[in-house]
Amino acid sequence: MASDDEKPSYEEARAELIEVVRALEAGGTTLEESLALWERGEKLATVCQEWLDGARQRLDAAMGSDEE
Repeated sequence: MASDDEKPSYEEARAELIEVVRALEAGGTTLEESLALWERGEKLATVCQEWLDGARQRLDAAMGSDEE
């Protein structure tokens, strides 16, 4: 996984997000641990959305340039 200063790849963020969700669904964590997992999951979901938004913008730009 990338350091906190470095944005993980979409695949890295998605894989870690899956693990966070599994851990939350499994239970057995303290409230503090659950909150930390939730916060990490929120950050990872944001990273994934940023990657997807960027891909959509590049796709839209490529499709727009084909129309000209």
